[in-house]
Amino acid sequence: MKSISMKMIALAMGLFLLQSCNKDDDNNPEPPQPEQLDFSGTFVQQDQMGRPGIATVFPTTAEEENAFNTTIPSEMGANFQSLFEAKLNGLHAAFGVEYENNILGLDAATLTTVLASDVLQVAPDSPTTYFDGTNVLTGRNLTDDVIDISLVLLFGGENGNRFDGENGTPELVSDNVDASGENPQANFPYVERPN
Repeated sequence: MKSISMKMIALAMGLFLLQSCNKDDDNNPEPPQPEQLDFSGTFVQQDQMGRPGIATVFPTTAEEENAFNTTIPSEMGANFQSLFEAKLNGLHAAFGVEYENNILGLDAATLTTVLASDVLQVAPDSPTTYFDGTNVLTGRNLTDDVIDISLVLLFGGENGNRFDGENGTPELVSDNVDASGENPQANFPYVERPN
């Protein structure tokens, strides 16, 4: 009797183990195989992303955006500054106002000259920041709210609050997405794991 019970238990365990085995590789994927990199041929730049949002806001058409993204930085200002200035003035005109020098004292022509060269400057002897109230475009921290800073520079006027949603104006100086919960790490890759 005891041997029959042990045989039944062993058989049940064996069936359970067989049943739990399958060919589903999702739980234990094979390690990725290294690919042979091929650097032959001609490569073409597809995107320019020195300052987020610039390439998506200022070009008016998809063709202009593609041209902007594939232009080398040394030629961007000459090719796109006037287009960017016209767009900036047009955005203000849509709200019935003219562009007002921004919190940095930049007029429309100077601001769009800076923005048309879509590169991220780095100032090794200054604090790294997109804008901290004093330093501007001296680099970029992971916690810098680059969209809000860009919006303030574009629509904030002399005091940074021209289109702040008060006194009947639309809110154009913030995207209302805060950085709460952003906790960059001290080591590479610095950014948090995705949620």
